[in-house]
Amino acid sequence: MQYFPLFIDTVNLNVLLVGAGDVASRKLALLTRTEANIHVIAPQVNTEVRHYADAGRILLSVREVVHADIQNYDLVYLATANDDLNAELATLATARGIWVNAVDNPAFCRFITPSIVDRGRLVVAISTAGAAPVFARTIRSRLEASLPQSLKPLFDFVADRRVEVQDKLDSTSKRRLFWERFFDTNGDRFDNRTLEHYQNAFDSLVSRGEILLLDDSTQVDLLPLAAMPLLQRLDCIYSQDKLSTELTEMVRRDANRAELPALSEVSKAYDQGMRLLLVADTPKINQLKAHFPMAKHLRPGAI
Repeated sequence: MQYFPLFIDTVNLNVLLVGAGDVASRKLALLTRTEANIHVIAPQVNTEVRHYADAGRILLSVREVVHADIQNYDLVYLATANDDLNAELATLATARGIWVNAVDNPAFCRFITPSIVDRGRLVVAISTAGAAPVFARTIRSRLEASLPQSLKPLFDFVADRRVEVQDKLDSTSKRRLFWERFFDTNGDRFDNRTLEHYQNAFDSLVSRGEILLLDDSTQVDLLPLAAMPLLQRLDCIYSQDKLSTELTEMVRRDANRAELPALSEVSKAYDQGMRLLLVADTPKINQLKAHFPMAKHLRPGAI
C-alpha cells in the first residue's frame, strides 16, 4: 500500500493553493466544502475563484508566488500551468516539512486527493494510487448510485443521539448491539419511522453468541456474499495458524485474535454472547462441527 488513507480534521487546517485557473477551481470546489482556512495565490484569477474570494470563503492574493509563501501551512496544492515552477515549489515545501500536492505530477506529491463520494458525515474515498484515475471515477459513479442521499440526514440523526446511547447503555458491547439492531431495522432510510426504529432498538439487548467455522484451505474470495456481514461483526478470531492476508482483509479489523483454545473456552465465549470465527484444518473443523451443531460452516457458495 503506497498511499495510506487518512481523514484529516479540517478545523483550523491552513491550506495554500497556488494557481487560480480551471484546475485550481476544481480543487477549490472540494476544499471549500471543508472547514479549512484557504489562501489562494495567483497572478491571474478566473471567475470561479474570484467568486469564492468575494463570498469571503478564501483569502486571495493576486500576485506571483514567492519562496517566502511556502511556510506556515499544513497542506500546499500546486496547480499552476508551469510544471517547472510546481516542481520547484514542491521540493521547497517538502524540505520545509509541509505536505504538498503537485497536480498531475505524482513524483512531487507527498499526498494525493482521492475521488470522493460525499454523504455528509459518511465519506467514501477511492484511490488507484494515481495509476487509473478514470477507473476510480467509474467506481465512484457506482457508489453514487448505490448510496442514497438519505444517508446524510440519517447520520446527522445518529450523531445527535450518540451521547444519549452512551448514557443509557453502560458497555461498548451493548452500544454496538444497539446500533446493529437500529441499522438492521432502519436500513439506509431516513423517514417518519426512523425515530421509532431508534427507540425500539433499546428493547431486549441480549446478545446471541455465534460460531463461524472456516477450513484454512478454503479460498476466501469464493465465499458467498452473505458471509461478509458475518465476518465484519466478529468479536474474536481463533485460528490454528496465522491468518491469510486475504482473510485478514475481510474480517473485522479490531476483533481479538488468539490461538485456537480448548472447546470449553469456546463454549464459554459463545454462552457470553460473543461472535467467534474458528479457523482450522479439515479434521479440526469436522470435530468442531460435531461439538457445536449450531455453528455456521463457511464454504464457497454456502453457509
